[in-house]
Amino acid sequence: MTNTLEGRTILMSGGSRGIGLAIAVRAARDGANVALLAKTDTPDPRLPGTIHTAAEEIRAAGGRALPIVGDVRSDEDIARAVEATVAEFGGIDIVVNNASVINLSRTLDLDPKRYDLMQDVNVRGTFMLSRAAIPHLKNGFNPHILSLSPPINLDPKWLGAHTGYTLAKYGMSMVTLGLAAEFARDGIAANTLWPRTTIKTAAVGNILGGEQLLARSRRPEIYADAAHEVLIKPSRDYTGRSLVVEDVLADAGITDLAKYSPGVPESDLFPDIFL
Repeated sequence: MTNTLEGRTILMSGGSRGIGLAIAVRAARDGANVALLAKTDTPDPRLPGTIHTAAEEIRAAGGRALPIVGDVRSDEDIARAVEATVAEFGGIDIVVNNASVINLSRTLDLDPKRYDLMQDVNVRGTFMLSRAAIPHLKNGFNPHILSLSPPINLDPKWLGAHTGYTLAKYGMSMVTLGLAAEFARDGIAANTLWPRTTIKTAAVGNILGGEQLLARSRRPEIYADAAHEVLIKPSRDYTGRSLVVEDVLADAGITDLAKYSPGVPESDLFPDIFL
């Protein structure tokens, strides 16, 4: 099996910024094709980047990009994204379920619309985008589904901390592990990947803890490098796993993680909410 993503085609939900964009740019450095299904068509003063600026970064890194403006909650948009990706690049080899909504409200404070949004984007979006791409993944080269979701931890401190969000993220993981079991005979890998510490993203800055927490978080490139290691693994052998970013890198011989959080002692990094 090759150690590069050159010529491979990735269909990703989201990806306008943050972790998804970092994964896309890392793949582009190999010469991958990246199709992004995302809503951010015009700039938002609260958030950097659009699907179009993301495509520019992918191309600048050496890859080919196809920005597809759409919503992973829409079956029509998903079907259009799959069709456009296949038309542009000839197939689909990888699906990255990156799009996700976070709301850490306690149960009595969680608005029903926000609950539904998390379920629709995180769980249903993961299921439906993967489902739509599977007929093409069956014909893909070393096909992978990768969902950015945590290991399922039934410790009451997580189940009770933010039940609505926990359910949505664990739902992503359940979908992915279910697909791994269902399509193993077709050679399609399906794994989840989650970091041991918080990552410097807009969600961490705007929702979890502002600049103070960002200063104690690792750069998205750590997630991207780990995702790359997963996606080059043999799909028939490396599937059905709930992976942790730092463990994946350690298995690849990468143990010095200082470059991902320069100037921050390991003991000062903020642990992820699920680990």
